[in-house]
Amino acid sequence: MNAQQKHVVAEQKEKIWTRNFVLICLANFFIFLGFQMTLPTLPLFVEYLGGNDQLIGLVVGVFTFSALIVRPFAGHALETRGRRFVFLFGLLIFVISVGSYSFISSIFLLFLMRVVQGIGWGFSTTASGTVATDIIPANRRGEGMGYYGLSGNIALAFGPSLGLVLAAAIPFSHLFMICAALGVASLLFAAAITYKKAEAGHDKGEKKWDLYEKTALIPSVLLFFLTVTFGGIASFLPLYTAQKQIGGLQLYFLLYALALMVTRTFAGQLYDRKGHRAVFLPGAGLVLLAMLMLAWLPGEWALLTAAVLYGFGFGMVQPGLQAWSVERAPVHRKGMANATFFSFFDLGVGIGAIIFGQISHWFGYPSIYLAAAGSVLISMLVYLSVLRKEQPLRSGQKRNA
Repeated sequence: MNAQQKHVVAEQKEKIWTRNFVLICLANFFIFLGFQMTLPTLPLFVEYLGGNDQLIGLVVGVFTFSALIVRPFAGHALETRGRRFVFLFGLLIFVISVGSYSFISSIFLLFLMRVVQGIGWGFSTTASGTVATDIIPANRRGEGMGYYGLSGNIALAFGPSLGLVLAAAIPFSHLFMICAALGVASLLFAAAITYKKAEAGHDKGEKKWDLYEKTALIPSVLLFFLTVTFGGIASFLPLYTAQKQIGGLQLYFLLYALALMVTRTFAGQLYDRKGHRAVFLPGAGLVLLAMLMLAWLPGEWALLTAAVLYGFGFGMVQPGLQAWSVERAPVHRKGMANATFFSFFDLGVGIGAIIFGQISHWFGYPSIYLAAAGSVLISMLVYLSVLRKEQPLRSGQKRNA
């Protein structure tokens, strides 16, 4: 066996499940559990405080926009101040903001603290994704990001249902303190990670400040049109199902998360072997079907079918898009690539929540999911346009080879 063959074998044996990888997954699990417990309960809390659909959309949307605004700062801080500082700072802000909900009695104060929570979420999730990509071997990044995503998916399997059960059994103030305590657990696991030092760039002509990583733009734009659908589900599905007197909402979130988890076990490896062509269009097609099913929603069986379709679809697309965003970025721009990716995630959720709040006010809840289906269709058309532009380039490369 020559030196090159030995190097290839050594790369193939690089482990994903190291101590640091387990710790980042645990930290991600607990912060997502605390977050997911608030996802279906905050609209109910806004309604409890006297708010309407439009205010619900604003409360959900302002969170994502504040996260969006701070992500470029987080991306640069990851490369200058280091991973540990940014991650722990974001988690601390998240804990303080969610804990403050226990003492809030007006929508205005809730709106302000949602801004603060978005800042903490923007810093912590940008850092978490970057730390994960640092830890995962480069030749197994799609697979590793799939496993890393499972930690959030497991939280999703239990968080929304647990939040709804607790909201029905205990005061909102107690619920939010539990969510803050889960954030503290995440903070403790994050503090135990051994972090890699950020690698500074050496290009003297490089800009000292910018808002995005250009190599991550295409997958991030595709993600934007898909995550618009989150605004309709997170903000209005609890109210929509209540209006139609359809049960099974807790089971919806469980089935959605289980489908995500199953898909994560193979979608990342499929991306590593065959690229985004193997996962994007099939996954986006399933998300499109899920949105159409929710717009129709004749009964509980349709709700649960939509959950499975949505879970399989998004589970195929998201880890591949994140790996695509990071893999082309320079080593010293991985943090900024993650910031760009999550910024478009936030932008999609925020715009979806705000626009859907107005759409539901004018046309009713079913129209939300028809509009969401249209957004998914746009993502598929944009992707096909990207493929058409890449095809001549690949053909030229083959001719020159």
